[in-house]
Amino acid sequence: MNDHEVAVLRLGHRPGRDNRMTTHVGLTARALGADRVVLTGNATQSRETIEDITARFGGPFVVEQTEEPKRVVSEFPGSVVHLTMYGLPVQDVAADIRADHRAGPLLVVVGAEKVPFDVYERADWNVAVTNQPHSEVAGLAVFLDRLFEGRELEREWTDATHRVIPKATGKRVEPVGSDDGGE
Repeated sequence: MNDHEVAVLRLGHRPGRDNRMTTHVGLTARALGADRVVLTGNATQSRETIEDITARFGGPFVVEQTEEPKRVVSEFPGSVVHLTMYGLPVQDVAADIRADHRAGPLLVVVGAEKVPFDVYERADWNVAVTNQPHSEVAGLAVFLDRLFEGRELEREWTDATHRVIPKATGKRVEPVGSDDGGE
């Protein structure tokens, strides 16, 4: 862990039901600036998918699994943000969280099923990205974008074997080192 790490904890995982959502939490964390994701429970399929994407499209990004998510939250050495529709509006607290993050690591907790009350109590901030029901993936994306103020969109990736070539229409993915020209 570095002093300014952003880690995302996917709290809860229901095999079969949450595989895709857990995978998308990890991919969103990776793509939008987090340094690592910690998955709970039997999320091996999600872990493997996220690691495969990181291997192909670059990092650095770390995927971990734990059977002790409460311990991850209680022992985290920095600030904890819990994303919940019952929290304070992200637009009201993002600047304070950003300032706090400059001083140390940040853990962002994203729930799957009912979140234990001790997470609400341990969190330095319970943050809502709208107080309406919505996807935890969308909430994580908006939160990370507010935290990094859009800088995560310009991130450089290392050790990639593939890259996406931006296009107005269609799709183009090619091996790293290929010629960009001519299309």
